[in-house]
Amino acid sequence: MEYMMGDISRCLIEYFENDVRRINHAMKVASFARSIALEERVSEKELLIIEICGYLHDVGIKLAEEKYQSSSGKLQEELGPDIVKTLLNNLNIEDDILARICYIIGNHHSYNKIDGIDFQILVEADFIVNIYEDNVLKREVEEVNQRIFRTITGKSYLKHLYLSEVV
Repeated sequence: MEYMMGDISRCLIEYFENDVRRINHAMKVASFARSIALEERVSEKELLIIEICGYLHDVGIKLAEEKYQSSSGKLQEELGPDIVKTLLNNLNIEDDILARICYIIGNHHSYNKIDGIDFQILVEADFIVNIYEDNVLKREVEEVNQRIFRTITGKSYLKHLYLSEVV
């Protein structure tokens, strides 16, 4: 699995070539997602799905901006899965795993469609990174904590990163 993650990160970097901000975002999401997944004790299969989604969750944004001059979440969801299939084509990923990855990436801005720990962890990791990158206000972080976060680890990370009072 570790070797495959090297292949996935290389795919990400080559796909977003020169877009350092997007590459860094995905690398951070993948790292937080892995950390949360390990602490939540997910299965190896779920960990694989989570990590791949962490790296590739935003691939649809590139085509959305090129084709429609938009970075909307809906367009990312619509365009992402086909790009993911192309990027992962030569990695011999099992059909059920690829289908799950495409489902998560194809819905990762549709929080009402979260249907498993793998999807939940990807969303939490993405929020953790986006909160920092977008300078989200504390009251909005508290709302996200109540509305979106479900894992013990994700809630703990959110608290220690953004909600604890500095003494």
